[in-house]
Amino acid sequence: MSDATVWTHEQFESMSWHDNHVHAMRIVEGRYGAGELQLDIDYIAEWLPGPNKSCRFRIVPATLRFLEVTNLRVDLDYAAASAALGPFSLHAIERRVESRPRYEAQIWTLRINWPQGEIAFEAMGYEQRTTGPAVITDSQRLGPDERPRGA
Repeated sequence: MSDATVWTHEQFESMSWHDNHVHAMRIVEGRYGAGELQLDIDYIAEWLPGPNKSCRFRIVPATLRFLEVTNLRVDLDYAAASAALGPFSLHAIERRVESRPRYEAQIWTLRINWPQGEIAFEAMGYEQRTTGPAVITDSQRLGPDERPRGA
């Protein structure tokens, strides 16, 4: 993965969000009924070899903004897992195109691996921007003291 500070949907095929943790989710109202879905994430930029066949991670705090979002559906089930409320973990982000009567829709599905769930919507694309420096850690997520203030 490059050291880019901004990624867009143009790099979608080269990016992975597996095991990335989401610390915050915002819905920002836009014009004409569409808006933005913003996620504050711990982006795992690189999986590194650790001692005794373990892994370490180069994590970059980032904001992932999906643009011109419509038809948002959020399904997160903390109750079924009897889980404490905390950051949820992504399994993957999928994109597909569906034909609509007047346009081609990009359908995005964020598969959640913990707790069980999924977020799905239509969007024109995304922009992901780093919000702080990379951290090398044994954990797949950053602690509150490792995240930039307000992120």
